[in-house]
Amino acid sequence: MSDLATPLEGEESARQRARFPHFTRKQTNTAMVLALLAWTVAVFDYGLFGTLLPAMQDDFGWSESTAYLVNTLIAVGTAIVAFGVGPVIDRLGRRRGMMLTIGGTAVASVLTAIIPARLGAVSNTAIVAVRSLGGLGFSEQSVNATYLNEVFAITEDEKKRERRGFWYGIVQGGWPLGFLLSSALALVLLDRLGWRAMYLVATLPAVVLIIVISKKLRETPQFELHQRLTRLKKEGKSAEAERLAAEYGVEHTESAPIARIMQPELRRNTIVLSLAWIINFFGINIFSVLGSSVLANAKGVELSTAFWMLIVINLGAYFGYVFHGWLGDRIGRKKTIVIGWMISGVAFAAMLSPVVDTAALIVATYAIGLFFLVGPYAAIMFYMGECYPTDCRGTGTVIIGAMSQPGTILGGFLFTAVAAAWGTGPAALWVGALGTFLSGVLMLFAKSVPQLEH
Repeated sequence: MSDLATPLEGEESARQRARFPHFTRKQTNTAMVLALLAWTVAVFDYGLFGTLLPAMQDDFGWSESTAYLVNTLIAVGTAIVAFGVGPVIDRLGRRRGMMLTIGGTAVASVLTAIIPARLGAVSNTAIVAVRSLGGLGFSEQSVNATYLNEVFAITEDEKKRERRGFWYGIVQGGWPLGFLLSSALALVLLDRLGWRAMYLVATLPAVVLIIVISKKLRETPQFELHQRLTRLKKEGKSAEAERLAAEYGVEHTESAPIARIMQPELRRNTIVLSLAWIINFFGINIFSVLGSSVLANAKGVELSTAFWMLIVINLGAYFGYVFHGWLGDRIGRKKTIVIGWMISGVAFAAMLSPVVDTAALIVATYAIGLFFLVGPYAAIMFYMGECYPTDCRGTGTVIIGAMSQPGTILGGFLFTAVAAAWGTGPAALWVGALGTFLSGVLMLFAKSVPQLEH
């Protein structure tokens, strides 16, 4: 049964109808905790491949450039999967969307663990196909952004409503937490159990979380209204749907969500944000996903030492999300993103320079770079949700988020080509560090938007 207010008689009831029912403090906190766990688990699986790539490289008999190429081909498959998730979220709902994305990570983890090695093209094709399912898990962050945008707009918790960027930053911090867990697990279990067992371990929390979400997570009233309006229009009751939408002060059109995000009032941010994601993921793929390979191949760090370094680096990166979420509430999300990505590009360039040649300096410069690379995603994910109305919010956030995969593909091919010619270090500098800086420049062209009210 829907939580939406039932139509009543009189002016007073009309005012009540125009307000969405609140999320209580308890419901809001539950939503935040489950969203954080869902994103952490999704990243845990997504990050395992990058973390374990050096170990899998030996098992599958890949050269350094072949391993990078496989990672790039996986991004192609991930993009195909991710692009299909957005419209589904605007039809299934935020709650079911979260269950779908987490379910994808569980399936991907199990299948990865059982793929045989040393079968040449057969093994490589299987790896690419199975890891492409990671597109579901990667899209979980867009589901979170859509869901929490709507929750924070109607929560009775005034602190979370007024400082929504800060609180969302805590949730979006599941990205470095997921990578931290994958690095820690690799440090503890890789030599004892091998990389396959680690993927099986990653399956368990995903399965548990799906069950908990199905029982504990509440759908947003905004989406319930969207469903109700859609149903009325399908029944031929367009006038009634328009009156109901007007009472709640929301937009609702019959346009397909993908067409909707390219309408004149929304088009500019759709294009600018998409380009920024593409270019920024040159850096994300190199410095976040392939961190262990960069440290090992560009800075000569032993693999076990690289795992330790990445644990420290990703722990610091978590606070980058909190900081950028807080800063976005203060100076604006667009400015926060621009400043963060420009600083990140400079920090990674410094880290890759010959001057940085001690463990302490490598960790310090890498940590600063990752802090300002991933932290702004606390601002940009929430900013994206504020760019779109309810009827296309899921599609807008997921489609733009899915642009990460063309970025991974293009950046991956560039990285692979430059690494084959001049080595990992120069490739990380000219593709990763420069791409990160330029993505900040691109964000200067985005249009500022008011805070979401519905």
